[in-house]
Amino acid sequence: MDPAPSLPTAATAPANPAAPPTADKRSALYDLTAIFLEGGIQIWVHITGKRIREADAPWLRCPLGERGRIGTGIYERIARDENLQIRVPPGAGLIPDFNALRGPHFNPDAIHPAIRHFYEHAAAYHLEVWTEVSLLGRFFLWLLVEFISRRMEQLNFPISSLEVAKGMSSEVVQLFEPASGRIVYTGWLRRLKSSGHVIYAGLYSTVQVPGEPNPCVKVTFPCNGSANVYLCPVAHPDGSFGLDSSGSAWGRSGFYRIVRSGADHRRVRYIKTLHELFHVYVDDEGVLRTEHIISFLGLTIIRLHYKMSPASSPASTIAAKHTPVAVA
Repeated sequence: MDPAPSLPTAATAPANPAAPPTADKRSALYDLTAIFLEGGIQIWVHITGKRIREADAPWLRCPLGERGRIGTGIYERIARDENLQIRVPPGAGLIPDFNALRGPHFNPDAIHPAIRHFYEHAAAYHLEVWTEVSLLGRFFLWLLVEFISRRMEQLNFPISSLEVAKGMSSEVVQLFEPASGRIVYTGWLRRLKSSGHVIYAGLYSTVQVPGEPNPCVKVTFPCNGSANVYLCPVAHPDGSFGLDSSGSAWGRSGFYRIVRSGADHRRVRYIKTLHELFHVYVDDEGVLRTEHIISFLGLTIIRLHYKMSPASSPASTIAAKHTPVAVA
């Protein structure tokens, strides 16, 4: 029999059960700062972004997140809204067929087979990650993570190496049409093992961007709206693989912040000073690694280093919920 719960005694009960006024003020200030920052981003995109009709720019089409928590539930919400089903195959890839990136200036056959295998079977790999944040980047990332990212459980960039010391979990989620089996979205959910915080809950696909000769990798991060990154594939002479978002104008690779602007319109802000660069390679010992750099105004904000190794992992939390099942 479980022991009865003990009640506070005069010796153990707090003299004043109410929260201290100072704590209330700190909480109110925290909430006010978070609302100010998130609201400021929304207003900035509404004022400075292009208003486009969604049907006129299919390459920008993506699910939009709502205000509040995103987290692991974003895939269930998208499946419910679009009448899709969810499955989590153990060997699922971010790009089911790497040849989808083939174009006039990119030959997938020039890429090392181990790199192709990772992109086509990312769920079968274990990730280790190290992080390095610049002094300037530490302040801006702290503002983003502390007041926005943790509240919505999305884009929780690891600022400290201690945060990633226990590793990062990785799950690839497929959202597909039940009738045809066609994969509509491929999600990649990554979480800190130390805290369970969602680092990224993204959606991956390939798309033709109007101003780029080759198909691009499109990554969508639903938030209050969405953050879309379009990355150009690069084949290096040594067989390594690059993804580069350093486009210089609207309609090219780069970072696009999107918010709702009516039933079938969106406000889209292209941020040409924010760039991401990936370099995926096989080192001298045959280990698959990735360098990931995010820069703003030409200055490196954060640098992430990944080691990817084949691993057999237990069933994920999402896989346990979807075997698959219909989402009504």
